Amino acid sequence: MAQPDPNQVLRRLPIVVGSLGALLLLVNRFFTPELTNSQARGDVLGVVLSAVLILTGLIWQQVQPRTPDTVELIGEEGFDMSPDLPQAVKTELAWASHLLLTNTVTRSLLVVVQGKVLLRRGILGKKSEVKPGKILQRVVENQKPVYLVDLKVYPGRVEFDYLPENTQGVICQPIGDKGILILGANAPRSYTKQDEKWIAGIADKLAVTLSLAGSS
Repeated sequence: MAQPDPNQVLRRLPIVVGSLGALLLLVNRFFTPELTNSQARGDVLGVVLSAVLILTGLIWQQVQPRTPDTVELIGEEGFDMSPDLPQAVKTELAWASHLLLTNTVTRSLLVVVQGKVLLRRGILGKKSEVKPGKILQRVVENQKPVYLVDLKVYPGRVEFDYLPENTQGVICQPIGDKGILILGANAPRSYTKQDEKWIAGIADKLAVTLSLAGSS
């Protein structure tokens, strides 16, 4: 459901005021039987000010950011974790997923290591199995995250069939050289650069924990 824009009235105010000012100047000129030099100068100044206000309003309409439209993700809320994990890994995964779900726009989250799903949390899709497609393979091979800012416009969205079907944005963040943290958002273009840095930091911490658990 689209969220109302709290700045909508403010952005339109210059256009309304400028248009009203121009209209009043026109009415005043129409009913003035004899135009004086001072009135002519005042009219010119009024027209300029009205034009500036209207132009400012038009610019604000385009450059001021709008709150992304959010949707209610289709699926049931859940928390599934692989039962054979060491307790330290379980604790770390629970902590990390809780932080991401409560402090970012993330609504659906998965942790996949070597093709095995260790964690699913948030709004869950219908499928529990993850078959890595080209995007996830590229993330692991290049060790670089991929942010799909508006999932519906990407042909590769079909490989994310394990996420809620109306997921709006996806971040695929590598966890070490074998794992991936997959985050689904309920609004397009909603992750900030600061969010991306924080997600990368959490993924690095998870990589250390998983590495220590694997070597013990």
